[in-house]
Amino acid sequence: MTDLDNFIAGLPKAELHLHIEGSLEPELMFALAERNGVAIPFASVEDVRAAYDFSNLQDFLDIYYAGANVLLTRADFHDLAMAYFQRAAADGVVHAELMFDPQTHTDRGVPFEEVIEGLLSAMAVAEAEYGITSALILSFLRHLSEEAAFATLAMAGPWLDRIAAVGLDSSEVGHPPSKFARVFAAARQKGLKITAHAGEEGPPEYVYEALDLLHVERIDHGNRALENPALIERLASEGMTLTVCPLSNLKLCVVSDLTDHPVDKMLALGLKATINSDDPAYFGGYVADNYRAVAKARGLSRNDLVQLARNSFTGSFLPPEAILANIEKLDAYAAG
Repeated sequence: MTDLDNFIAGLPKAELHLHIEGSLEPELMFALAERNGVAIPFASVEDVRAAYDFSNLQDFLDIYYAGANVLLTRADFHDLAMAYFQRAAADGVVHAELMFDPQTHTDRGVPFEEVIEGLLSAMAVAEAEYGITSALILSFLRHLSEEAAFATLAMAGPWLDRIAAVGLDSSEVGHPPSKFARVFAAARQKGLKITAHAGEEGPPEYVYEALDLLHVERIDHGNRALENPALIERLASEGMTLTVCPLSNLKLCVVSDLTDHPVDKMLALGLKATINSDDPAYFGGYVADNYRAVAKARGLSRNDLVQLARNSFTGSFLPPEAILANIEKLDAYAAG
């Protein structure tokens, strides 16, 4: 490893855009399929990896939902999250905000309780063993109805004190944020933070809707905001965090090559960009891999990397005192 690789590995960082179901590695998929007696449409781990050749978001989602079928019990969700936390610890992650898709599971008959209790138990172990704090983001599937989202929010009722935020993911085009304005208003009234995927494949107008109709506190992806100068100025002036995912952008053809990735342009424009892994089992890398890949492709400096890590803390849903403590660790590391 180069000096820069080592610097990235040790850099204290938060991960703000991580779909826990998207960290299901093929080896664990096969192990859980066997444990639960679930048939999967692949003969080997190699077959699964060969299928990870996507031309767009929907290609990815099709295999993502197929893989999720092996997740049935709280032990499965615990094991899934622990596998992620082990990798996160090696990547210098000290805080992680895990997005989870309850509807992917409850629609298959898996009780909400099994999903969330498995994740919560792993989060407790991760803090005890690795010192990683974490939070949950309940993500609504935007290709489903507003009514289904309201039903999911109701299911979450007993655990709302252990859920930090709600989000919006899945197929973006044709499912604008406005479709979910009422359920996000209801979530906000319950004290939940608000985030949403916008401007990945969807147009800049979807970013405006996320801001004006959902009243988001950060934007997941946001790449296409760069097409609109007025929107860039607004995002910068409001200090809106963008949870950018370079290897995901490459794998889903949002950019044709990482040398074209706009993350340093975002920083230069005053945008509060962060680096995240999105669905790392499917997109070829966890968070440090994303830092390394885009640093190499775009020639990022150590100062750039420290700024991206700083943004990950200030853009997190941690309380102010925890943000400050993490930034002090980051500053000490950067000065070392």
